Amino acid sequence: MKTTVAIYPGSFDPVTNGHLDLIERGEKMFDRLIVAVLKNLEKEPMFSVAERVDMLREVTKKWDCVEVDVFEGLLVDYARHHGAGVILRGIRAISDYEYELQMALMNRKLEPRLETVFMLPSETYSYLSGKIVRELAQLGGPLNGLVPPLVEQRLRAKVS
Repeated sequence: MKTTVAIYPGSFDPVTNGHLDLIERGEKMFDRLIVAVLKNLEKEPMFSVAERVDMLREVTKKWDCVEVDVFEGLLVDYARHHGAGVILRGIRAISDYEYELQMALMNRKLEPRLETVFMLPSETYSYLSGKIVRELAQLGGPLNGLVPPLVEQRLRAKVS
């Protein structure tokens, strides 16, 4: 049996229950799942990389085969370095698919051995994004069921 290492990359600003849904299902599919937080200096995230990593580690600690890491640069280089053969990506809508398809095809061109696996979120989270959660938090809206309690606490502290 082959050992499969998968990478679930993203900004996770903040981690949502939609992300956790994919992580939980992904950890059942792969021997090792690396949740890789993108360090992008061009964006101004609400949470620092260290804060996002800390939250992710806390909310994923129940899964032994899930680890949290940080990456910058080309995802294919990161995947090669970690011996990953799969990139895990979530798709909520057609607009996600168009972007993710372009990325998957470019990654395949750069590294033909790297496969992209697309997963649909559970219906409960099909509309959920970090951007929506951030905006809702900034406007004082309810976050129940959208993010883990730890993340809600940190969001509330950030916007107060």
